[in-house]
Amino acid sequence: MGVTVKILVCVLAIGGGLVYKNVSQLWADLPVPQLDPQEWWGDAEQPKDYAAYLANNSEVINNKLSYPEKTIDDLKSRLNRTLRLTSPLEGVAFEYGFNTDYLKEVVEYWRDDYLPRWREREVFLWQFNHFTTDIQGLRMHFLHLMVYDDNKVGKKHYPVLLLHGWPGSVREFYDLIHLLHQSNLDKNNKYIFDVVVPSLPGYGWSEGTSRKGLGSAQIAVIMKNLMQRLGYDKFFIQGGDWGSVIGSNIATLYPNNVLGYHSNLCNNISPKSLIKGFVAGFWPSLFAPSGSEDFFFPKSNELKYLLEETGYFHIQATKPDTIGATLADNPVGLAAYILEKFSTWTNPSYRSLPDGGLTKRYKMDALLDNVMIYYLTNSITTSQRLYAEQYAQAQRELQMERVPTPVPTGCARFKHDIMQFLDFQLQDKFTNLVHSTYHKNGGHFAAMEVPNVLYKDFIEFVKTVERKFKIKSL
Repeated sequence: MGVTVKILVCVLAIGGGLVYKNVSQLWADLPVPQLDPQEWWGDAEQPKDYAAYLANNSEVINNKLSYPEKTIDDLKSRLNRTLRLTSPLEGVAFEYGFNTDYLKEVVEYWRDDYLPRWREREVFLWQFNHFTTDIQGLRMHFLHLMVYDDNKVGKKHYPVLLLHGWPGSVREFYDLIHLLHQSNLDKNNKYIFDVVVPSLPGYGWSEGTSRKGLGSAQIAVIMKNLMQRLGYDKFFIQGGDWGSVIGSNIATLYPNNVLGYHSNLCNNISPKSLIKGFVAGFWPSLFAPSGSEDFFFPKSNELKYLLEETGYFHIQATKPDTIGATLADNPVGLAAYILEKFSTWTNPSYRSLPDGGLTKRYKMDALLDNVMIYYLTNSITTSQRLYAEQYAQAQRELQMERVPTPVPTGCARFKHDIMQFLDFQLQDKFTNLVHSTYHKNGGHFAAMEVPNVLYKDFIEFVKTVERKFKIKSL
């Protein structure tokens, strides 16, 4: 063997070794990162005596937040101003965003029908018990419904943490809360739940932080601490959108505290998962259940949809305060920005409808309830900052998507959601994926759009967890 050939062989061997090492590093599972369970997010300096802080600030306070008439009158006056909206292009419905002709109708309904009934809507919003408590320096808001002893008779009783996302709020879960907590109304149903529904930090009535670094992993710590504050050492989780990511992180960081994790947007964006998804695209029938191939393929349709619908994502991940400033004091713009997502994320075909199909699946009052929460709490900017924090360097370095969780996991897929992942992709992250379902109707906001379907799916998941893991009810 000549010298040149020997050198070439050595170079190829070294190069191959480096490639193998790098691929292995990208492919391999990672250990659970250790996050500070007491990391401080409040405006004030962290107390030196943290035990004393907990002793003095762990009280859970019952709230019935209300707004003075002048606040509602001010909103009415803002909605009563002459709208200087640019007319939509000829033949364009929601393809360019919120149709401004229909936006005028929404504003008119908001001003002349909804707001005169605001006290009625306020009573509706406060139908559940609202509470606040200090967690790691932030005042956290949550709904908490406990099951009384008389209602536990003959029932299997568990706690469940419901986690919303953006641009949603606790309002998304109202119908689902009734189903979970008042299942005693159905004599054939053997399940009843203590229900905890927090507003995420910076969303609604939960305080936002003035410090950088509060991403989904750190919020997971806060949520786990909240559940333990309320006396729940073990609990189920259900969530979509950010609630899916945060719920997954809780299960990953604290597997001993989670009885089961159920999501209507299970995802895994690890390098291994993305490669698997690419490979599966060549042989769809080998990886997708028969009859559900169209949930995943062709991938070109999903990529096209994501390109068309995720411009907001890039803005909020890079310049959340700029878009926040345009919306914070602008109720009409805020409504358009939020409600447009409830159109296209519910069903992409609704873009071809002049009203965005908004009232096909939702009541306008319910949609405006959600907008009012953002408006009255002035939380649009703080809510959007989560995108920037999630994709900051420190959060990315945690690589949570490469840390497996053994927690029993259930995935409910709804056909019109913004993205879908195969079991083939998810099983590396969720090593006990025990429940996987497909629903032809429904989109991103399943808890609000099809609460009965989501509820039944969740109950089937709980039954599976009971059967496979022999868990015990409270």
